Amino acid sequence: MLVVNRFRVPEDDAAAFRDEVTAAHDLLAARPGYVGGAVGRNVDDPSLWVMQTRWENVGSYRRALSSYDVKVGAVPLLSRALDEPSAYEIVAPDDGADLNRQLPRSL
Repeated sequence: MLVVNRFRVPEDDAAAFRDEVTAAHDLLAARPGYVGGAVGRNVDDPSLWVMQTRWENVGSYRRALSSYDVKVGAVPLLSRALDEPSAYEIVAPDDGADLNRQLPRSL
């Protein structure tokens, strides 16, 4: 699964935000089920930042958010993300999976 968190950050806060978002990403990256990810800054609008992470499955992501270290060190930053859906199923060519259906996902 793919998680995309976008943030709007004033230029005066950019340096501090970079440190915070990097630390949050590092905490998430240390959790079981983390596959990969990155932090980025928009090339056309430098006030727009993104933290993207990939997970083995939705359960891995949800368990990561429930861990004590992430609750203390990353969730406060994640609460500042733009209010929009952030979790996506990855579309693989010809995998036969039914995507984007309102059904419970396996943990």
